[in-house]
Amino acid sequence: MERALEALLASAGLTPCGEMTPLGGGDIAAVYRLATDRGDVVVKRDDPLRLAGEADGLQALAAASSGLVVPELLAEGEGWLVMEALAPVTRRRRDEAALGEGLRRLHAVTGEAHGWPRDNACGRTPQPNAPLADGRAFQRERRLLPLVDACQVRGLMDQRLRARVEAIAHGLEAWLPDAPASLLHGDLWSGNVLFTPRGPAIIDPAVYRHYPEVDLAMLTLFGAPGEAFLEAYWNGRAPADWPRRETLFQLYPLLNHLLLFGGGYRQAVESAVARLAAYQA
Repeated sequence: MERALEALLASAGLTPCGEMTPLGGGDIAAVYRLATDRGDVVVKRDDPLRLAGEADGLQALAAASSGLVVPELLAEGEGWLVMEALAPVTRRRRDEAALGEGLRRLHAVTGEAHGWPRDNACGRTPQPNAPLADGRAFQRERRLLPLVDACQVRGLMDQRLRARVEAIAHGLEAWLPDAPASLLHGDLWSGNVLFTPRGPAIIDPAVYRHYPEVDLAMLTLFGAPGEAFLEAYWNGRAPADWPRRETLFQLYPLLNHLLLFGGGYRQAVESAVARLAAYQA
């Protein structure tokens, strides 16, 4: 075990009781489970800036008092992050409803501007969060256009597709109303939701404030939340244009996957762009 990690564990009052065991899902960071005298913990090794952003996000989610379980942050520094280990259980219908209710309470925590006081990362991709008062401008300037630039630089997007995404980004004010900026998990695909004995938990955040449908769109893109979840979340107040918002807010993670994993995601980006263009026709 590296001395920096040993010192970090000691600063948190943790004494290791064995060797670290690699965990699956560590595509971005190296992730381990470690037994300590205070119970099992999860240990991550990654770029210090990414880990600092995750630590900040865990604290923000915990402070929101949404009722969702958030792993306790135990220590962070020197390229390491240590947090409480959660024990997963089989998902039950009541857990899906609790996830919907908890996410609705999380999104009820709002701020004046869209964004976050610090930048963080979505996977390996830097995520600029400099606040903007208007949500449409934030989606355009901090989400869609930076990824369009990055994808084109890497040869993953031709000029035709770039122009189509830019047209969508510059046309948001024509149909998407501005809205209060909700606190988001920011990377809420199904793999970042756990069901535990204490209730549903959310992990690996990339927090910022923006439209609440961002988290829902990620869940429906890379997962299939049940009807109990949707009923609890919407509580009879689903926006009439939810299908259009869902497609819009799926465009950013699809572009990010194109950037991270290559041309296999190009068709998914093309399909989302075509659906959004059909709404404008």
